[in-house]
Amino acid sequence: MDKFRKWLSTKEATKLGLKIKANIKGRNQSRYSITEEQFESVLKDRIKPNKRKFVETIKKLDKNGTVISSTEKLQSKPIDVPEDFEVIKVSTSKTTGQQWVQYAKKKETVEEAVESFDFEKIIQKHIKPLVIPKVTNKDSKRNIKDFDKLIITDVHIGMDTDIDNNTMYKAEWNKEELFKTAQIVIDKTIEEQESDVLYVDELGDLLDGFNAQTTRGGHALPQNMTNEEAFDSALEFKLNILNGLIGHYKKIHFNNICNDNHSGAFGYFVNKAFKQIAELQFKNVTVTNHRKFINHYFVGDICFVITHGKDDKSLKFGFKPHLDLKGVDKIDQYLKQNKIYKDSELIIFCKGDSHQALFDLCTSDDFYYFNYPALSPSSNWIKNNFKLGRRGFVNESYKGLKHYQKINFIK
Repeated sequence: MDKFRKWLSTKEATKLGLKIKANIKGRNQSRYSITEEQFESVLKDRIKPNKRKFVETIKKLDKNGTVISSTEKLQSKPIDVPEDFEVIKVSTSKTTGQQWVQYAKKKETVEEAVESFDFEKIIQKHIKPLVIPKVTNKDSKRNIKDFDKLIITDVHIGMDTDIDNNTMYKAEWNKEELFKTAQIVIDKTIEEQESDVLYVDELGDLLDGFNAQTTRGGHALPQNMTNEEAFDSALEFKLNILNGLIGHYKKIHFNNICNDNHSGAFGYFVNKAFKQIAELQFKNVTVTNHRKFINHYFVGDICFVITHGKDDKSLKFGFKPHLDLKGVDKIDQYLKQNKIYKDSELIIFCKGDSHQALFDLCTSDDFYYFNYPALSPSSNWIKNNFKLGRRGFVNESYKGLKHYQKINFIK
């Protein structure tokens, strides 16, 4: 009768009447030569306490349909996981079938956290009486088809730039600095004003993360605000910019990217509250919150294709700062799918994510490729892996198909 070498405990070997061997160092077993019948009796004893059995999982048949091999696995005992906990890892011994289960308290998702938000209360908190000066046309020669743009991205509200107090380049990023930056954005936009209509594009990563992690989870982030503090600061930041500019423009249109790799759904809920407040308070303001990875809108014959550059779930690598052939193909496919080529005279692809001001008018014959700088200072990770970087925002003015650009770097 054929014999096989199997791992047995001293107790199992004694029951089979075998000559006892010293156990292998590091485990309470040694290997013995036993028959298949003997091993089956051992397995019966092993699975008795949990009333588990082997279950056939894979069969291999010959051309006549006869079973020539079969794979079985030991059926798992139902795991009793405490309420509000979830299994995060299961390890199984190939020899004994014994399992070790690791579970942890369930993490609250953004959606679950926001369910408890009282949006009515939030709206009432931020709606305040405003005395808005009447918009006067400073330049009677302004064309009603002309428009201005303000582009901000990668604000990363809640990011701690020096959590260990050992950064190479000191740069505070807290609520006070955030609102100082908002005022700089307001002042520069008024200074660069060329028309009565303003489009504000916010290209994602408004917040640094949720529960000190990116929207994808698993990537820990050093942060200096709780979720609630970050939510309030982000909403107030956007309302400050709106309130600072509303007296200077007859119309303001906001386009907010809500599919990115840091804010994700958390950023969407901030922008949802912002939309409700802004459109309730001002009749000349529109807010569009974009949930898709790539989106677009038209102003006359110009099409602006907007994205953060990296999405909230799928992309391992997003759009690069320098346009490559893969990027050209992806954008070209989007433009064809949405019939943008035939409806536009000028196409501008706008993205954030790279934290760089790079404006490519040449790589593609069909569209411009614009990277916009981060409004926030660089994180410690970026400083150590790349360089200090320059933060800022961009003002643009459009007169027909001609456009003028002012890059505002902030020290």
